[in-house]
Amino acid sequence: MRKAKVYIALLHYPMYNKRMDTITTSVTNLDLHDISRVARTYDVERFFVVHPSPGQHRLVEEIVSYWQQGFGGSYNPDRKEAFSRLQIADNLGEVLAVIEDETGLQPDTVATDARVYPNTVSYKRMKDEIHNSARPFLILFGTGWGMEKGLMDSCTYVLEPIEGDAGYNHLSVRSAVSIIIDRLLGGRWFE
Repeated sequence: MRKAKVYIALLHYPMYNKRMDTITTSVTNLDLHDISRVARTYDVERFFVVHPSPGQHRLVEEIVSYWQQGFGGSYNPDRKEAFSRLQIADNLGEVLAVIEDETGLQPDTVATDARVYPNTVSYKRMKDEIHNSARPFLILFGTGWGMEKGLMDSCTYVLEPIEGDAGYNHLSVRSAVSIIIDRLLGGRWFE
């Protein structure tokens, strides 16, 4: 049984594109569905979709509304329940403030990336931290080609990259979320 409250955030700014320019990415419908379902399955406190654009907020609200209040909610109650974990935010500061208001503590931030940083930690260490600490944790997932370096450097921890055996490392964010959340919050089947 874990002690910590765990939150996740899908960030759309500041992200890199493939030329390493800092950009804002667009919301993807499948990310909302799949990550909401992961959040509910693993009892994540909240799934924040972080985007600075009011237009993108309206898009997210329209999708969620269909599955919460519209036909989708009655057609698929499981999806309705999963979307109850989703909350929109303008920026990371807003997310941190919500978590601090709810818990009384500033969360430790855990970045995810396909690159290694000086504060990179193993999944085992992070899983132990989450299960043994009473502090809240906010796990950050980036879009595009990853989070801007300044944001990465500001995080308490950075998780080691997901490594496959093929020498290829370009997973969709929704696939990465599923793998990482299972490693951190799933059972210890490997022991």
